[in-house]
Amino acid sequence: MPKYHTLGQIPHKRHTQFRKPDGSLYSEQLFSTEGFSNDYSLLYHCHPPTQIIKTEPQVDVSPQVAEEKMLKHRSLEGFKVRPADDYLESRVPVLVNNDCHIALAAPRKSTIDYFYKNTDADEMIFVHEGSGKVCTPYGQLPFSYGDYIVLPRGTIYQIHFYTPQNRLFIVESFSPLRFPKRYLSKYGQLMEHSPYCERDIRPPQDIQTFDQSGDFLIRAKKQGVLYGLHYGMHPFDVIGWDGCCYPYIFSIHDFEPITGRVHMPPPTHQTFEADAFVVCSFVPRMYDYHPQGIPAPYNHSNIDSDEVLYYVDGEFMSRKHVTRGMITLHPAGIPHGPHPGAVEKSIGAKETKELAVMVDTFRPLKLTKQALSIENQDYVMSWAE
Repeated sequence: MPKYHTLGQIPHKRHTQFRKPDGSLYSEQLFSTEGFSNDYSLLYHCHPPTQIIKTEPQVDVSPQVAEEKMLKHRSLEGFKVRPADDYLESRVPVLVNNDCHIALAAPRKSTIDYFYKNTDADEMIFVHEGSGKVCTPYGQLPFSYGDYIVLPRGTIYQIHFYTPQNRLFIVESFSPLRFPKRYLSKYGQLMEHSPYCERDIRPPQDIQTFDQSGDFLIRAKKQGVLYGLHYGMHPFDVIGWDGCCYPYIFSIHDFEPITGRVHMPPPTHQTFEADAFVVCSFVPRMYDYHPQGIPAPYNHSNIDSDEVLYYVDGEFMSRKHVTRGMITLHPAGIPHGPHPGAVEKSIGAKETKELAVMVDTFRPLKLTKQALSIENQDYVMSWAE
């Protein structure tokens, strides 16, 4: 999905001999999506990336669904998810279906003793609080508040935090996470009407080659099961790579909002798409400038999608009692809109400072047991006059 990029040392031609200073061969690895039919990268390892020396017993980490069917609005207090030291243990799934898993996390410590790989899903990690860097075979990805970290499935990584308090909003996508098709030219360039461009995409940097043997634990998740795989060589023994399939970062602060004379619909704020859901970014922007315009969104029915809003910061004109890290779920089949009084209050307002991430799924979401423990039970009645 991102543009072609290269880092480190690579041979002149792909699939040809590429030798180390001592005359032995580097080991080429194709990293691709959708078999051999989509974007890919070629990585060059000091050693074959296949040397498993032992395994650990598998652990079931699949989400525990509490409610499979629902037809009422829900609200979750995201910052009530308790911090945990370990990165993987801190990840709490709250809304799931067969297309994506939405999780919250409040990790305290970096992943130093192991590496992680999600073999089933692309990961989109939105950084609400904290800063640090993601270390990958492709290089390093420094991150901070407001960054979307996008990791293609199968990417091995460690996450290092510079801060003790961190809050993450995570979406696991079981289909490739892409730039929206309507933003792209037929040759794949982000077009002029897109709310961001290639300059805003931050690829990996500062590739470091660890030519080390030893015992390196990779925790790999597949179909809701966590496997412990011990490799004899460091997974970041890459000397160089090139291609179009690699992790990257895009900041929500670099999203340029599209405004109009009257209220613009949510697809205006679209940032990413997958096969069965979209991700949108609501950022500070000028309100509608029609002299009779109503800045507050109109009531609307979710006919074909469940709407999830993750509130990041700022003041939300259409909602009452919004807290940082709150999630609202407005399921398909029931209309929703501004809370009472919000429409009149919005008239005359010139701008909004809100910051939020929206996920619209085209198939129903299910609530997990962890979600029920942080639910605001009164939200469903919050439209009563």
